[in-house]
Amino acid sequence: MYRHLTDTHDRWIARWLTLCAVVIFGMILLGGVTRLTDSGLSMVEWNPIMGTIPPLSEQDWQSAFDKYKQYPEYQKINYNMDLPSFKVIFMYEYLHRVLGRLIGLLYFVPLVFFWVRGMIRRDLTPKLLVLFVLGGCQGLLGWYMVKSGLVDRPDVSQYRLTAHLGLAVAVYAYMVWLILRLTAPSRAIPPLASWRPLSLVGLVYVMILSGGFVAGTDAGYSYPTWPLMGETFLPPALYADGWVSAFEQVTTIQFNHRMLAYFIVLVVAIVAARNLSMSHDSRVRVGVYLLLAALTLQVILGISALLSHIAIPVAAAHQGGAVLLLSVTLFFAHARITERSRI
Repeated sequence: MYRHLTDTHDRWIARWLTLCAVVIFGMILLGGVTRLTDSGLSMVEWNPIMGTIPPLSEQDWQSAFDKYKQYPEYQKINYNMDLPSFKVIFMYEYLHRVLGRLIGLLYFVPLVFFWVRGMIRRDLTPKLLVLFVLGGCQGLLGWYMVKSGLVDRPDVSQYRLTAHLGLAVAVYAYMVWLILRLTAPSRAIPPLASWRPLSLVGLVYVMILSGGFVAGTDAGYSYPTWPLMGETFLPPALYADGWVSAFEQVTTIQFNHRMLAYFIVLVVAIVAARNLSMSHDSRVRVGVYLLLAALTLQVILGISALLSHIAIPVAAAHQGGAVLLLSVTLFFAHARITERSRI
């Protein structure tokens, strides 16, 4: 009776976390579009409570626009912008912030409900609280990122942008992992040696962080060609400024992103061939096929983003494809780990 009740509670918690994960996925996509449309600096104030109310009158809109005019992005780049154009970029950033607040409510209210009803297993409680704390940190990190673009340089720091993206993806990944653990056929804790499949998850995560630096420096525009970068495979001025070039020089940043992609393709090909030949577990085999499909899609989207000169729909799809690939990699890693724990 107790086990049946626990399983029922776990299913409800898994459904709630799945809904949260789907909305966070959308949040990451919207954040990418906000970056691609250069909308992230349109709201120059951080009002966690009153900031949920958008400008409602023409006077309110003009007031928001006047505040924007006081900062470098308008003064140095968008000095010819009119009010209708400002409204467009403002709404992208506004929707991004409001969705973040809605995610907080979507997570906090059910969390309290499940806790009061005694539906959360004792070992799961600290994990859910960690997610809540990380979500709060994500909001603070978002404003910390925006502040970096409200000074002399009319653009956010690529370091802060990548940290903001990385934390969002980490929260999403941890949530997906908890969902997989809650819905797994076996909850046995495998030996540490069996957790090696998670290294592939780490590799994909590093790739996403690399994409954050590409986005943060607009490095994708530097060489809109493939398979060569310009006329050569090794572009000129590679690592011209030493190791810091990996984070601040557009040529090196794009080159590294490409090399990481090639390396992941090679690793996934080896992992797929090995598991298809050795594993008879249906979940592992499904995971391999999903991994190959997601990776193929992501490679196509990455190349298309380059050749389209970073067209917004294609580049946004590429970011979404990265999160999809991470999701599938988590599924495969979990299937592989639970398979080993049953051996």
